Amino acid sequence: MKTEKQKMIDGEYYIANDDVLASERAACKALLKKLNVDEYVVGQGTRDILEQLIPNAPKSLYIEPPFHCDYGYNITCGENVYFNVNCVVLDVTHVKLGNNVFCAPAVQIYTATHPLDAVLRRTKENGKPVTIGDDCWIGGGAVICPGVTIGNRCVIGAGSVVIKDIPDDSLAAGNPARVIRKIETQDRLI
Repeated sequence: MKTEKQKMIDGEYYIANDDVLASERAACKALLKKLNVDEYVVGQGTRDILEQLIPNAPKSLYIEPPFHCDYGYNITCGENVYFNVNCVVLDVTHVKLGNNVFCAPAVQIYTATHPLDAVLRRTKENGKPVTIGDDCWIGGGAVICPGVTIGNRCVIGAGSVVIKDIPDDSLAAGNPARVIRKIETQDRLI
């Protein structure tokens, strides 16, 4: 029989107030307090905290505090990933960021979602993974919703709400976000 944690990571309905999950969220919050309050200026102390908070990330991960997440261990980053101030990652299941992904201030990445059925929603929730490809720029205040995949070399406009997959080489913006145009090779050479 699966644990509530395994159900959560697998994207199945799970009980969020399970003792193990509550304990892991508390441990994450303690690390976030160290990152966001105690070590606010980025330095070696910050690096040590990030290694504990997001153990699947390379040393090139850079986060400007404050930063918030649920667990940390469900976040996987490629090389040279940058989160500016006030970013939120609700990582109840997998969040995968490729290489050279830059998140502007207040970007929010959500994997957590809830049933539409009101009675089930009282006790259960679930998650859908989010994937962001290589060489993406996510504009300030953008919201990436559960289950979304953003392709390689994309730009998401500030304030956008991404509810559907975005193909490679796309400039997408709006609420809901839609592809405005393809990013051509000459755009990348400017």
